[in-house]
Amino acid sequence: MYKHVIWDFDGTLFDTYPVMAKIFKDLLKEREIEEPLEEIVIQMKVSASSAIKYYEKKHQVDKEFITKYQKRKKEAELKLAKPFEGIEEICKYIHATNRKNYLLTHRGESSIELLKMYGLHSYFSDFITSKQGFERKPSPDAIHYLMNKYNMVRSEAIMIGDRDLDLLSGKNAGISACYFTDGNEKNDHADYIIHSFQELYSIV
Repeated sequence: MYKHVIWDFDGTLFDTYPVMAKIFKDLLKEREIEEPLEEIVIQMKVSASSAIKYYEKKHQVDKEFITKYQKRKKEAELKLAKPFEGIEEICKYIHATNRKNYLLTHRGESSIELLKMYGLHSYFSDFITSKQGFERKPSPDAIHYLMNKYNMVRSEAIMIGDRDLDLLSGKNAGISACYFTDGNEKNDHADYIIHSFQELYSIV
């Protein structure tokens, strides 16, 4: 049984990629640039900053574009982004059984705002966002901070995410890693692979 469950945000707790990618696509279209939505999602899944760098190089998107994107994204996410099915129940279950949930994300305080909007905030014991300034995943620095702060035993902690960098941050910290995916792909960095959060009950 894992006593400490560390969650990624985008694509793990919340289904944000479709919202993020649609806004990005619409902004590109305003500049008469066509990009497949599926390709933008792929780039977003690497990371939002990576996607921006990719399209900066490919289409020379400028600071004005990025500022517009960030503004529209924040507005849209508060209306459209939702937690994945089963997230509230599993987070509540972990919390109710005297264990701890933690957030580890590259995004800013908007993640905490969304957790509050959907009644999930109280199930979490701590929140690591871009505000704290830790080195980005797959660095284990943020996880090491949580481990030291909460006296975690490595065998009792697990990182859950939808990208290699999430899993590697866990493995680099010496803890277990769980890969969440809606596809059938394997992942060499994962100790567990799940396709729905119902499957987590047999793991955590």
